[in-house]
Amino acid sequence: MSEDEDRTVDLDGVSGGGAGFNHEASSSKTSCCPSPSPDRVLEIVLENVLLFLTSRRDRSAVSLVCKSWYRAEALTRSELFIGNCYAVSPRRAIERFQKVRSLVLKGMPRFADFSLVPPNWGAHFLPWVSAMATGYPWLEKVYLKRMSVTDDDLNLLAKSFPGFKELVLVCCEGFGTSGLAAVARECRQLRVLDLIDDEVMDDEVDWISCFPETGTCLESLVFDCVEFHVNFGALELLVARSPSLRRLKLNRHVPLGELLRLMVRAPRLTHLGTGSFSLSEHPAQEEQEAASLAAAFAACKSLICLSGFRDIVPDYLPTIHPVCAKLTSLNLSYANINAEQLKSVIYHCHKLQTLWVLDSVCDEGLQAVAATCKELHELRVFPMDAREDGQAFVSEVGLLAISEGCRKLRSILYFCQKMTNDAVVAMSQNCPELVVFRLCIMGRHRPDHVTGEPMDIGFGAIVMNCKKLTRLAVSGLLTDKAFSYIGKYGKLVRTLSVAFAGNTDMALRYVLEGCPKLLKLEIRDSPFGDTALLSGLHHYYNMRFLWMSSCKLSLGGCKEVARRMPQLVVELIREPEEEDIVDDVVEKLYMYRSLEGCRLDAPSFVTIL
Repeated sequence: MSEDEDRTVDLDGVSGGGAGFNHEASSSKTSCCPSPSPDRVLEIVLENVLLFLTSRRDRSAVSLVCKSWYRAEALTRSELFIGNCYAVSPRRAIERFQKVRSLVLKGMPRFADFSLVPPNWGAHFLPWVSAMATGYPWLEKVYLKRMSVTDDDLNLLAKSFPGFKELVLVCCEGFGTSGLAAVARECRQLRVLDLIDDEVMDDEVDWISCFPETGTCLESLVFDCVEFHVNFGALELLVARSPSLRRLKLNRHVPLGELLRLMVRAPRLTHLGTGSFSLSEHPAQEEQEAASLAAAFAACKSLICLSGFRDIVPDYLPTIHPVCAKLTSLNLSYANINAEQLKSVIYHCHKLQTLWVLDSVCDEGLQAVAATCKELHELRVFPMDAREDGQAFVSEVGLLAISEGCRKLRSILYFCQKMTNDAVVAMSQNCPELVVFRLCIMGRHRPDHVTGEPMDIGFGAIVMNCKKLTRLAVSGLLTDKAFSYIGKYGKLVRTLSVAFAGNTDMALRYVLEGCPKLLKLEIRDSPFGDTALLSGLHHYYNMRFLWMSSCKLSLGGCKEVARRMPQLVVELIREPEEEDIVDDVVEKLYMYRSLEGCRLDAPSFVTIL
């Protein structure tokens, strides 16, 4: 970008004013500095209009109109989203977008959450933070997901951006308390430090004590994933000197007695993660402690989001009754409670919009949710036992009840062992506004357990009746017919996850030829081979990635894709102990578009074609 494109222009034609203003000098100056050209004036107007455009998809569309719009959009973009850290280099991103203050960066494939990506695969934050240290000195926010982050990376981040305010790390690994201490110590304007589902190492550094000793700017502190003790005395003092704190999520090493003390210090919390919800170390004080905790919850007039409940003792659940009427979000996904225990809480939660639970609540618990939570928008039901032959706690009965009682539902994740087409069809008819539908029937190739038929009709109804659907996860016994429905009706589907489904290559072809918006496709343990893979050559450049594992791909088929699509990175991933691909069989394929070509940090167990 040239200097002229970055120059600010005074549209009023003057640069000063006041009693001593010299009109002759102004006239002379105007004659020496001609007015901007009409094209430049239009660019300035466009830049000011684009400041109000916040959707990244809208901005991407604007940048494709013409070269001047491309330049104007880049000049005004302050938030940068990169869905794959290998899709573009830090250098290229910084050269194009020079005024970024907020970065969202994602790394490893989602199946890394299920241990399908070997350790040390990549997605290192170091190249990015090193480049941004000089390219974006005014950076304020960083959100990382599934990235490899070291303590040195965090130390460099903390020292490079004097106005840094927000750090969110989700499903990241490689760092410990030393890096967190650097962030707490150096980032004096820090407002958000959220650690979500990370693997944090204990370096025996008291990072909580490293925050400023005077008042802080903290608005959000989340460390519920940290698997070791923190200095509670320092934490209590930190909460006390953080008047803006609104979000606090504790780990399991903070018991109820300490939670109570923190709540007294921070009565204006809107989001609270309770940590351990277990018995007091002093049994004689349990009754008094429960009464005090209930009083503390009653004093939190602004609390709308509640989570935590690790190591729960259900007898303590009534202590949250004073806040239930105002709750819009309740996360009980760590709470092993039954239907009766859930009902004692849920009957008070009439405003609930988001609910996460374990399947230990059974169908009866979900029926209570359906009867009470008429404003529910998102439901996630996680399994207590995720094994394929695990015990079944919820079924089509719970799903049917939710669809009949929660008509405003927009998103559902539902783990179960058995399901029927009728229940899924009812969901599509009762909740047509669904945007996300993820049904995970954990046993392989499970049919409708009443009729014995494939689950084709149920999933077909979802894509036919839910016109706004953008994310879909399918499972159970599915034939190619289900995928033909997805290809025919799933015109807005952007993310599709497939497990143990399909019977020929035509299934994948239906999807790749019929879903024009498809960005992310994840497939595991399905019978799709080279013919299916090659059927998507027309669409792969439009996708963010394709993941296939335990399918029927050959080395030759993958090489053919790499030969015909040179700007696509085709990675073959094997287990670290395997020296080479065996019998021409590709176990794991990860394929993504990139402006940079092959990455340079691939480990030995990754072959890039």
